[in-house]
Amino acid sequence: MTDNLRGALFMILAMVGFGVEDAFFKAATAQGTSAGMATVQFGLTAMVLYALYARQQGVPVWTSEYLKKRLLIRTAFEIVGRLFFALSLAYTPLSTTSAILQAAPLVVMLGAGLILGEKIGPRRWAAMAVGFAGVLLIIRPTPDAFQPNAILAILGMIGFAGRDLATRTAPMHVHAAQLGVLGFAVVTCAGMVILGFEPGAPSLPSATAATLLCGTALSGVLGYTAMTWAMRTGEVSVVAPFRYARLLVALVLAYTLFNERPDVLTLAGAALIVGSGTYSLIRDGRRR
Repeated sequence: MTDNLRGALFMILAMVGFGVEDAFFKAATAQGTSAGMATVQFGLTAMVLYALYARQQGVPVWTSEYLKKRLLIRTAFEIVGRLFFALSLAYTPLSTTSAILQAAPLVVMLGAGLILGEKIGPRRWAAMAVGFAGVLLIIRPTPDAFQPNAILAILGMIGFAGRDLATRTAPMHVHAAQLGVLGFAVVTCAGMVILGFEPGAPSLPSATAATLLCGTALSGVLGYTAMTWAMRTGEVSVVAPFRYARLLVALVLAYTLFNERPDVLTLAGAALIVGSGTYSLIRDGRRR
């Protein structure tokens, strides 16, 4: 098995985990739990799980590497991604949020070419432009059709794309469990920021919502671990397009669990985004 194939399989597993995580989180907020409180419980639970994993692996939960430049940059992007994506999940349809997030591989590909120095041909640059056209179809930036809440998903997508690129440059001796502890500490901080702007006193989740958020944490840990392995295996510009698996999971869950019915333009935009990423992957296979 090549590194690229191994990385692609890790990325598919990560996207299944993240898709289930999104559904659990949205279901918890639908139970009346605020986005801030849901994010805090999600982050704390997942951070504890990762701390136990780190101890089981025999690595320290805290490392001074957290304070070094490359991981601080990764942490900054993670805060942006988690903060705005949590708000988007709470206030925007799951199908729309997930569709916009699918532009992240295109941004990662752009960063791989400009920052990491990976070679990307003109046809793949053209495919990237088609993918961004798909994002515009979804958010429809016209006075009549524009959905202001879509900005939340766009900012979250930019944060996650930056985090993925920074994961690639993170020191290899920092264990995946340590990255997970740091990542979900950031999730907890993002939740506290959201809580600070929410009206009224914070209230604890109901028993049902708390159970759903535990499911969010478990699936999030699975997705986060697999994503870290994926971004550390193979070429970023090859592995990143497999993030599109998340859209398929999200559309199925949105349709079956939340009775969402994406309109034709949203589905067309999603098709353009997925198609552009798939084309980039095919081009890579032919190049080899």
